[in-house]
Amino acid sequence: MTTDVYTTAPADGATVGDGTTLRSRAARRWRSARWTVLVVSALLVVVLLLSVSRPLTSAVPYSPDNPRDNGGRAVAEVLADQGVEVEHVTRVADALRAAGPGTTLLVVPAPYLLDEQAEALAGTEADVVLAGADGLLLERATDGVLERTPQLADPADPVEPGCELPVATAAGTSRLTPGITSSGGDATLCWADDAGNAVLGQVRHDVPTSSGTRVRTVTAVDDPAFLTNGAVLEDGNAALALHLLGAHERLVWLVQDPMDVTSAPDQAAPGGAILPPWAGAVGLWALLVALVAVLWRSRRLGRLVPENLPVVVRAAETTRGRGRLYRRSRSRGHAAAGLRAATADRLARRVGLPRSADATAVTDAVVRATGRPAREVADLLYGPPPADDAALTALARRLDTLESEVYRP
Repeated sequence: MTTDVYTTAPADGATVGDGTTLRSRAARRWRSARWTVLVVSALLVVVLLLSVSRPLTSAVPYSPDNPRDNGGRAVAEVLADQGVEVEHVTRVADALRAAGPGTTLLVVPAPYLLDEQAEALAGTEADVVLAGADGLLLERATDGVLERTPQLADPADPVEPGCELPVATAAGTSRLTPGITSSGGDATLCWADDAGNAVLGQVRHDVPTSSGTRVRTVTAVDDPAFLTNGAVLEDGNAALALHLLGAHERLVWLVQDPMDVTSAPDQAAPGGAILPPWAGAVGLWALLVALVAVLWRSRRLGRLVPENLPVVVRAAETTRGRGRLYRRSRSRGHAAAGLRAATADRLARRVGLPRSADATAVTDAVVRATGRPAREVADLLYGPPPADDAALTALARRLDTLESEVYRP
C-alpha cells in the first residue's frame, strides 16, 4: 500500500528546510543583484534617450546645421526662406541619388574622397558647385580644364570680378583667396590676379537629354569661406553664396562622412540596412559602460595578507606543487632564486652568521668552510638564472653538494 504525500509552497513568512523564508531569500538575492540591475537599467535608459533624441545642431565644418563660425547654417536658412529646398547628405550615394537635372549639388571640402567617388560625382546630371575641392575632384568634374594652384595669400585690397558671369557681377568685389587656374580649355575665370590665379572658375558642358541637349555647369570656388557663418557677410560673399546655391529650387548639400565609402546611388553603407543612424553612438556608450563595469568589479591587487590554512598541508606537497607551477610557467629564474635563497640561509646558520648577513659575508664564510674559490661560491649562490631545465637541475645538484661540504664534520 502506498501513501501519496502532497506538499504545498510555504507561505511568505514560513520557514523552509534551510532555516530561511521566501522573503529572506528574495531580499538576499536582491542585495546581490541590485547593482547589476541598476547598471543595466541606466544603460537601457541612456540607449532609449539616444534612440529618440537627435541634436539639432552640429560642429562639422561647412555643415548646414552648424551655427558656429565655421558652419553654413546662415546660408542654408536664408536659402530655405527664399524657397530653396536644402537637403543635407553625408554620403556620396545619397548625394547621387538626390541630385539630378534641375538641382544644384554642393560639395564642400572632402579630404576623404576616394577616386571612384570623385568619378561618380563628376558624372552627375546636376549643376555642381565645388567649394574648396581638392585637385582630384576638380580635375574629374571639369575634365582637366580647371586645376588647383599652390595656396596663395589673401589679396590686400578687394578685387573686381573681371568676368561677365551674373553670379560674379552680383557679388561685386571679393577678398577670397585665389587658387584656381585654367589649363587652356573653355573656362571662365573670375577674380583673377595678374598670374591667372582666380577665386572662381566655371566650365559649361552640353549634356544629351531625351529632347536634345542641355547646358550643365560646374563652378569651382577655391576658398570655401564664403559659405561660413563667420565670413558670409564680408564683401560680396553672401551674394556669391545665394546666387550659386539658389539657382535651382532644390539644393543637395554634401558634407562627406569620413567613414563613407559609397560611390553609387544604389549602394548602401556597411551595416546601413541593419543598424539605425544612432547605433554608433549607442555602441560607444555601451563600450564605455562595459569598461567602467570592468574597472569597478575587477579584482584589486593589494599587499599580501597572511591567513591560516583551514587544513594542514604537508610541506612536501606544497613544495612539489610550487615546483609544478614554476615548471608550467617556465619560471626557471624564480625556482633558482628560491633554491639559492634557501641554501644560503641554511649555510649562514651553519657557519654562525645572522640572518641579516649580506652576500659577501656569506660567500667568505662558505669559502673558509669548504676551501672552494670565492668566485665559484658566489656564482653558485648569487649567479645568473639558468637558461633551461637542464641547467636548473645541475644548479640544484651543485647547491646540494656545496651544502653537504659545509655540513661535513
